[in-house]
Amino acid sequence: MRTFAPGVGVAEDPVCGSMNASVGQWLIGTGAVPGAYKVSQGTRLGRAGDITITPDEDGTIWVGGATTTLFRGTALA
Repeated sequence: MRTFAPGVGVAEDPVCGSMNASVGQWLIGTGAVPGAYKVSQGTRLGRAGDITITPDEDGTIWVGGATTTLFRGTALA
């Protein structure tokens, strides 16, 4: 799933993990996909990525794949 959010400074995310998680939950929940699957995206844009969607027995959806750290920090509460 490609995501566009120009209002918050993201012109395009060609391999969006959170969007794939949402769609994966729907696809698996409706039975359109029977279980784990892999998504390959962004190749034509020169920003290729692979995402693996894996459901647990309790319905939890896990998203896997390589990432790039863009910033680091510490949350203070």
